[in-house]
Amino acid sequence: MELLRSFRPGSELLGNAELAERTGLSRSTVSRLTQTLVGSGLLQVDPRSRAFRLAPAVLSLAHAMRTGSTVLATAAPLMRQVAEGSKINVGLAAPDRDEMVYLESIRYNRRPSLRTVVSGQRVPMELTSLGRAYLASAPQGKRSALLAHFRQARGAQWRRVGAEITAAIESVAQNGYCAASWQPEVAAVATPLVFQGAYYALNVSLSSAEAFEVAVRELAPTLVDLRRRILERLEAAAED
Repeated sequence: MELLRSFRPGSELLGNAELAERTGLSRSTVSRLTQTLVGSGLLQVDPRSRAFRLAPAVLSLAHAMRTGSTVLATAAPLMRQVAEGSKINVGLAAPDRDEMVYLESIRYNRRPSLRTVVSGQRVPMELTSLGRAYLASAPQGKRSALLAHFRQARGAQWRRVGAEITAAIESVAQNGYCAASWQPEVAAVATPLVFQGAYYALNVSLSSAEAFEVAVRELAPTLVDLRRRILERLEAAAED
């Protein structure tokens, strides 16, 4: 699994040496495991470079996850309705280690944007509204471990980032949402969504030249109402 996790956008082909460096595993172990993954159909060998790429079977696993998610199936139609009606971006993400992974992203930017966000894309947990909303709802032990990791990873930046995370956690407790702008001229507001022990974060965003605070005031009621409607449908379905 660590070998499969090593493949990220921009790293189509990885050799045994690169995989060993990324995973911390020995070259001999990596060589044995890559052959196992090739044999099981999860990796393919590039005949020219003898490096490895992810095989189509990996995509089928992702498809099975998406189609089998009750939360995603319930949330997606409501998310699209809001995105189309308000001409904003709506996203649903889940935590994976120290990042957030988009499960769904519906983009309706009012202004042209060069940034695209798709299902499966990762964003930093500590810098984004999605990640900070998750941290606000995460179990205390998990949150403490993540904050300790970010403190070490961010170094001199931690004073600012840590203060922003603390403010975000307080905002979720008081208002039900938090806001962040980690991309230029993009305001994003997020809220935790916890259902049957599974943790997600829901956000709405827009690219705007207006003041950040103004955009947040515009987006927040839409987000809070969307979260309420999603949870109501999930709870009703669970009772049936």
